[in-house]
Amino acid sequence: MAELTNAQIDAALERGKIARANEPRAKTVRYDRKLGRIVVELTNGCTFAFPPRLAQGLAAATDDQLTVVEILGHGYGLHWKALDVDISIPGLLAGIFGTKADMAWLAGRTKSPAKVAASRANGAKGRRPRKSASA
Repeated sequence: MAELTNAQIDAALERGKIARANEPRAKTVRYDRKLGRIVVELTNGCTFAFPPRLAQGLAAATDDQLTVVEILGHGYGLHWKALDVDISIPGLLAGIFGTKADMAWLAGRTKSPAKVAASRANGAKGRRPRKSASA
């Protein structure tokens, strides 16, 4: 692997400085028990709030567990030590509350065992069954 040059390092540091100045990051975070929301105040003055049930690893957490949250990485992440959960701020703002599999489950796109069995049975017949004509 090639070594980085001083110019490359300087350019990367400059890109990081620009990103820190322009990209929204967490300034504060708290759990609002009354609303049942995690509230993140961003460095750009906006506020983002979401229900914990949407975020992977937080759905079964107690109010007390949700209250103990810290900001990581210059505001780019949130961390719940007791739950061993980390969530990225850019991910949250993009609507990503967990892994692809977890997000599919939340959206209802996962297949139940009954759906899988019906699909296999239809596949064995060579096609999807026709809809019956309505009278």
